[in-house]
Amino acid sequence: MSRIREKNQEQIIQAACQYFAGQGYAAAKVADIAKAAGVPKPNVYYYFKSKDQLYRAVLESVTQPLLQASKPIELLDDPAEALSEYIKAKLRISRDHSYASKVFANEMMSGAEYLPQDIADQLQSQSKMIISKFENWIEQGAMDNVSPQHLMFTIWATTQTYADFSWQICKVMEKEQLDDQDFTEAAAFLTRMVLRGCGLEEHE
Repeated sequence: MSRIREKNQEQIIQAACQYFAGQGYAAAKVADIAKAAGVPKPNVYYYFKSKDQLYRAVLESVTQPLLQASKPIELLDDPAEALSEYIKAKLRISRDHSYASKVFANEMMSGAEYLPQDIADQLQSQSKMIISKFENWIEQGAMDNVSPQHLMFTIWATTQTYADFSWQICKVMEKEQLDDQDFTEAAAFLTRMVLRGCGLEEHE
């Protein structure tokens, strides 16, 4: 893919993230997305053949990082290290893909009506893998006997809230937007809370 093509696609996806996040799939107009991206409307259809395809690209821009984020859970044997890295990865997604995360959250809250089946299947497989790994650690006595499902849900909720409810969080913290230090402090706090809740000690 040429740099120009890649740059144009990225501009369109970023603009689409904001419009889909703010207006939802049905209300967002391709003409408005094109204008925000600084490209003619036909260019949008040149790179993305339909509104559906553009929406899929927006979802993929966050679901692919989400799928990659669980690699520490999949590959590491130490639950404390794996959970710590997973939390950091999830917070990076909230920081770097905030609008796309909102689109994903809205899609989930509306019943995943437009979520492509192959993406839904990948996310479901990921969830099963995470739960299975938590169950194995519990059976091995490597961490306390907590609910694997609710542990996963807790990590999802506490990390994704920094993107999905960024307006409220910024209001409470009295700042225009969160910075890297805020995410570093969030990672430290959430890691401590989750590990202690699982009977684990933090690595020095």
